[in-house]
Amino acid sequence: MEIWEKVQNWLTSQGLDLLTVCLKTVIVAVIGILLIRLVSKLLKKVLEKSKLDKAAYGLITTLAKTVLYILLGLILASGLGIDVTGIVALASVATLALSLALQNMLANIIGGFTLLYTDPFSAGDFVEIAGQSGTVTEIGIAYTKLITADNKVISIPNNSVTAAEIINYSVTGTRRLSFTFSTSYDADPDAVVAALLSAVQDERVLPDHEPFAALDSYGDSAINYVLRVWVKSENYWDLHFDVMKRVGEAFKEKGIEMTYPHLNVHIDK
Repeated sequence: MEIWEKVQNWLTSQGLDLLTVCLKTVIVAVIGILLIRLVSKLLKKVLEKSKLDKAAYGLITTLAKTVLYILLGLILASGLGIDVTGIVALASVATLALSLALQNMLANIIGGFTLLYTDPFSAGDFVEIAGQSGTVTEIGIAYTKLITADNKVISIPNNSVTAAEIINYSVTGTRRLSFTFSTSYDADPDAVVAALLSAVQDERVLPDHEPFAALDSYGDSAINYVLRVWVKSENYWDLHFDVMKRVGEAFKEKGIEMTYPHLNVHIDK
């Protein structure tokens, strides 16, 4: 009972001080949160004006906010009379333990910084990473996000991105369309080439590179031809489908037969 009475007396004597400390802590916490939000907005504006890739915004702002909230937590702990030195020491030990337990997560974070430094792609680029194709939307703190042509969002760990072969279809701004068509041996090669070139008479075909069509090889049951044109990256698929349709129409108009694998059997009597 004597101990409880001492505690009550101490709380009574220190009540005002405790209330003051709690009030100060709340005020500091509110001001700190508002300042962090303000700094985040200012950082976002700075990033938008910089030449840094937009896909990196999420990674940088997330890390900045994490550091600021940790600092705010230490300030609040110090204001409450908690020994921050002990917390920092404990945090160091905890960080070491977590680093061992979260190796993959740390590898992904390091991979994110590697992507920012090497800059293999930018937001809006159409890429192929580890067998997945899509448009880059974000380089996050742990994942790189792609959106596919059928509107699926794919999140690939940054560590896997840095280790994989990356194909960027947008970085040069142009792409080459390549087709292979097979026709009957009875078709005149010159007529086939003319039909192929007529199918790519389109304003979307870049004038810097002349459309190319030629006999490529002789197969077992057909002659193979190649057709190549250069287009802007954003016109790649639209022109691809249009050319496929036009070639079929041109062959039909000129009486050119598109053949398929077959075997001729001759029986000697």
